[in-house]
Amino acid sequence: MLENVDICVGLAWGDEAKGKIVSSLSQSDTYDIVCRWAGGSNAGHTIWIQNRKYITHLVPCGILFNKLSIIGPDCVLHIPSFFNEIKYLRENGFDTSKVKVSPSCHIVSDDHIYEDTQKESNALGTTSQGIRQCYRDKYARIGTRAIDCPELHSYLWDGKLHGNVLCEGAQGFWLDINCGNYPYVTSSTTLPYGACSLGFSPKKIRTIYGAAKMYDTRSGVDPDFPESLLQDEELKSIATLGEEYGNTTGRPRIVNWLNMNKLVKAINQSGTTMVIMSKGDVLETVGVYRVFSVYAQKLISFPNMVSMKKYIESELKGYCLDLTHVIFSESAKLMSISQMR
Repeated sequence: MLENVDICVGLAWGDEAKGKIVSSLSQSDTYDIVCRWAGGSNAGHTIWIQNRKYITHLVPCGILFNKLSIIGPDCVLHIPSFFNEIKYLRENGFDTSKVKVSPSCHIVSDDHIYEDTQKESNALGTTSQGIRQCYRDKYARIGTRAIDCPELHSYLWDGKLHGNVLCEGAQGFWLDINCGNYPYVTSSTTLPYGACSLGFSPKKIRTIYGAAKMYDTRSGVDPDFPESLLQDEELKSIATLGEEYGNTTGRPRIVNWLNMNKLVKAINQSGTTMVIMSKGDVLETVGVYRVFSVYAQKLISFPNMVSMKKYIESELKGYCLDLTHVIFSESAKLMSISQMR
């Protein structure tokens, strides 16, 4: 029987350390199943286990901790890429029999990828993975689903959830097709209510973990992140120290100061109850501490990280009604969050 569902959602433009949070939660005995609910191999999570780095693009990172790992019905899957990831996981000693694919998951074809690479991938800053073309065909009701592909039959999920479930978000709130800076968005919903497509009632949702960084980053094209930001020496230093490159494409991410207006809206609309903010240590190394304030409606600076954290926590708790905890973590180590529930 399904008991509870916890969800980890990105509160920015992706790359907010969701993989680190989900992996921290997955390695405990708290969860029985880890699920992806949207997107495809255009996402990427970097997970460190005993000083070894692993990267997943489609398979939920719960597989690295021997959890039943489900690719949900609103995800899209490119079969060769999926089997390459399965091969990668097997070669690194993980039990891929625990990977399951929803029969309703739609298939990204080679034609989808060809079309993506030949048309607007540069104009819209997509990852050239054929994601939007697949979703287009899904909603035109001419797509191919996992249940239609014989090579996936041994991986098909029976649709049953049990125990405690953790849902792993892809991309971030401001890439949501409805909430983001359209058309510079992804082709699916990144908000936590999308996880209900896995087949559970929203009443089962217990905790929503929201992931953010102490500064903003954006991969791909977006007028809200002009290329002129790449010329700012302080932001360039943050990008270099923070190793701000996309896991899937290797593209450099454009860095900007944390926009508290955006963060507050993302927290409130997503229903986030616990925020985990990372990479404060990057700002400490650079020695510059700035945010765009909700209250002051301008960019303000702080003398040190302590005062910056206090200010962020004060604004979040003042403007985010459902928020119960704000946790600050460093790049290399995420503090235990299982006891904060």
